[in-house]
Amino acid sequence: MGEQAPDFTAVGPDMEAVGLSWAPDTVRVLCSVPSVDTPVCDRQTRFLGTEIAALPGAELLTLSVDLPFAQRRWCGASGLEGIVASDHRDLSFGLAYGVAVKELRLLSRALFVVDAGGTVRHAQYVDASDGPADHEAVLKAVRDCL
Repeated sequence: MGEQAPDFTAVGPDMEAVGLSWAPDTVRVLCSVPSVDTPVCDRQTRFLGTEIAALPGAELLTLSVDLPFAQRRWCGASGLEGIVASDHRDLSFGLAYGVAVKELRLLSRALFVVDAGGTVRHAQYVDASDGPADHEAVLKAVRDCL
């Protein structure tokens, strides 16, 4: 924490490139999950999507290695648009943030809060056996940056 957030290149559901600059001058929550199609990751993304949307000046981006087509379907089913991106091409996000599980070609669960200046203010790595992430700590970190 306290370091400059590394940039990355992922692919949005619209097949356009998405990087750290997707929401300049905002507090960004980067949520890394194995797949939005798993119950825990789905619940987390829906919860954070709703909570972050209520905080002006903050944006959420959930990254997984799900294909953009599957993410577009998930967005349609959840009613949450523009909050997912796929790291399937080259694991750019996963490698830059230390969450790539190379042998499985997945991302591990983690949450990062990046302030408007691009500094990482909160990092939370979630062990698969630990259950849900500490969402309140993430929301507090976002509010502290606003």
